[in-house]
Amino acid sequence: MTLLAPLLSTVTLTLAWLWFFVRRDRHPEPAWLLARTFAWGLFAWVVAAAFEASLGRLLQASLPLTLLLLALLTACIEEGSKFLAATTAVTDLSFDEPMDGLVYAVTAALGFALMENVTYMLGFGTSAATWHAVFTTLAHALFSAPQGYALGGLHWSRGRWWVVRGVALSILLHFVFNGILSGTAGLPLLVALGTAVLLMVLLASRYYRMFEAHARRHGPPTQG
Repeated sequence: MTLLAPLLSTVTLTLAWLWFFVRRDRHPEPAWLLARTFAWGLFAWVVAAAFEASLGRLLQASLPLTLLLLALLTACIEEGSKFLAATTAVTDLSFDEPMDGLVYAVTAALGFALMENVTYMLGFGTSAATWHAVFTTLAHALFSAPQGYALGGLHWSRGRWWVVRGVALSILLHFVFNGILSGTAGLPLLVALGTAVLLMVLLASRYYRMFEAHARRHGPPTQG
């Protein structure tokens, strides 16, 4: 019973962010496909955690360069895993407009975040997990926005290099965010963290506005 309330809060928070992002889609996606992509996001965390456990054993030094390398590898593993989870929806017929790239990338990311938060709760307790969930749930969704934009760009006949750049930007955002969190607690850390989140929000908002404009001009009729 001790874990029930925090667990329900974490699930509620995740679903609230999912609704927030998915509602921007003028032509809603099938609930079953969103659920499947979310489930792949859950599984993606398991895969990423297995790889990261191996890295933890290999990189035990405390040198700054080693820690930076570990942070970069972690970002690569997690964003790569979320990207693969999102691509499970690309071949479906319902993936029929650019906005869908953002929808499925964010859905997979939130599934990933939920599994990470639940595991964090079991490992570090409900108090630590509450703050972790508040920050990382939105952060994972924002990290995945560039790769969602890249997947959406496939509808504009963009090549693989377009997708590679999107994933690379997601990795960079994740790496920078983790680097900020590893700094010394205090006002400078809060300012840097707030600035990073604000920039990611502005970037994701720009992607959504572009795809919304495309949906209004070229998309199928709005479902009533």
